[in-house]
Amino acid sequence: MTQETLFTKIINGDIPADIVYEDEQCICIKDIAPQAPLHVLVIPRKPIPKLADATLEDKALLGHIMLAVGDIARELGVDDAFRVVINNGEKAGQTVFHLHLHILAKHTFKEGSLGV
Repeated sequence: MTQETLFTKIINGDIPADIVYEDEQCICIKDIAPQAPLHVLVIPRKPIPKLADATLEDKALLGHIMLAVGDIARELGVDDAFRVVINNGEKAGQTVFHLHLHILAKHTFKEGSLGV
């Protein structure tokens, strides 16, 4: 049995997090160690250890997450300029082995957006 990750515990409500968006397939939280004025993580509810572990079965989920990134960026008021980063594996800087996308922007959070 695979050990639950930090993100699985957040998704299950076992660990508190600052949630800025969620739907049936993913959750978005503020990063606890931000690397930019705006730094959030988009995490699929399905635990996939890293991007290279995704399969054809995950195709729709991966597409959904990418579209969610755009929606989240618009709601946070950063859709004009943001970066999306995915670290794949320990040597690439991945520290939590549950696929997640970093949205980073030089702007701060827009007041009133997504409950922030």
